Amino acid sequence: MAKKSDARANIELKCSECGFIIRPTEKNKKNTPDKLEVKKYCSKCRKTTDFKEKK
Repeated sequence: MAKKSDARANIELKCSECGFIIRPTEKNKKNTPDKLEVKKYCSKCRKTTDFKEKK
C-alpha cells in the first residue's frame, strides 16, 4: 500500500459569511504555502461563498 506524502496536509474550510465548517480536505503545502481560499456552495447559506482555510 502506498504511503501518504508529507507534502499533503489535512485542512478544514470555513465559510466567510456564516462560519460553517466543511469536512476536512487536503492541500499540497509545497505548491500552496499560503492559506487556501476557494469558492464553494455553503449548504447553510444556500449560496456560493468564499471558503477560507481554518487555522
